[in-house]
Amino acid sequence: MQNIEAYKALLEHVPCNLCGADDYEVVYPPRYEDAKPDEIANTFRSSGDEVLLDQLVRCKACDLMYLNPRLRADVVIGGYSEGSDELFVSQAAGRERTFAKSLKLIERLRPGRGRLLDVGTAGGSFLAVAQRAGWQVAGCEPNRWMSAWAKQHYSLDVVPGTIHDMKLADASFDVVSLWDVLEHTPDPKATLQECARVLKPGGLLVVNYPDIHSLVARLMGRRWVFLLSVHLYYFTKPTLARMLAEMGLKMLTSRPHWQTLELGYVLFRMEAYLRPVAKAAGWLVKRLGLAHLQIPYWMGQVLVLAEKA
Repeated sequence: MQNIEAYKALLEHVPCNLCGADDYEVVYPPRYEDAKPDEIANTFRSSGDEVLLDQLVRCKACDLMYLNPRLRADVVIGGYSEGSDELFVSQAAGRERTFAKSLKLIERLRPGRGRLLDVGTAGGSFLAVAQRAGWQVAGCEPNRWMSAWAKQHYSLDVVPGTIHDMKLADASFDVVSLWDVLEHTPDPKATLQECARVLKPGGLLVVNYPDIHSLVARLMGRRWVFLLSVHLYYFTKPTLARMLAEMGLKMLTSRPHWQTLELGYVLFRMEAYLRPVAKAAGWLVKRLGLAHLQIPYWMGQVLVLAEKA
């Protein structure tokens, strides 16, 4: 009971970030009995996989799904800035493979290369891949440990903060990317507005997100692996397209986003939802020497590319 009350003290009520309405229906009720208010930094690490315990609602006016009430914005940003995440960076090789494929798609639309900004770059794997391909890169990451890791591992100068801390010039980038970031932000509309501001006319915005209307999400229900405490917003193609349009960004294409990760890591992440099965499979995979096998992985993620008018 003490943990529940301490956790509730950190919450705030928010209106819909897309349309501003404050009329919603509950999709999933809260599970505050599992709250750990003293472990916020651990929850908000990049590899955070704590099962959703906040209330998930759907806006009756525009269908955007979001957590309400949810942790205050200052608590969220503070949580992201602290702690280390060795588990996340252990998958850097697989992430580089994923990003190399995604970069080819970007370069088909923007073959000239130029200046690229990665927002919430974590350990900097996408920036490293893009820089090797000839792009001029910049990035920000709230977690100070991650920013330092990007410097040590990739020799990248990543700003330890958010895009709003960078004080960037208008129309200064050809491409802006948000990989697994938008759903984590306390104010997605403000984040996209800043991304649009720093994009050049005709510039490309790249966003990937877990789609709560994907087949796998609908089949798994509350056991869907992306129903996490760190995800404050849950987009669908229509809700994201509307938010992008309000920022002067036209969606060009959307497609399933496959990631490459180690088999052992994927099974470990699934333990929070299918513990007996995932744990047994993980044990077998380890015994067979397949834990580090790189495999394609998809659980409802979508990649969107949009153009600034």
